[in-house]
Amino acid sequence: MVTVKVCYASDGKPAKGKRVTLGFSGLTRGMSGPEYTNSSGEAHFNADSGSGEVYVGGKSVYKGRLAGRVVVYI
Repeated sequence: MVTVKVCYASDGKPAKGKRVTLGFSGLTRGMSGPEYTNSSGEAHFNADSGSGEVYVGGKSVYKGRLAGRVVVYI
């Protein structure tokens, strides 16, 4: 499982209702289906860990290891 926590860069507060997708590279290439952040700013994906990107609202906001909990700022 991969959890993405989305926070606002301006104040660090959780971003609610944001559309998040994961793009995997390497052997597990492909895109996840979209998930929306909850009231804590978290989107949960039933996916194995790997390398790739996090997209929020269609914009790439993180590149690297997708495992456990990833925190991104928008």
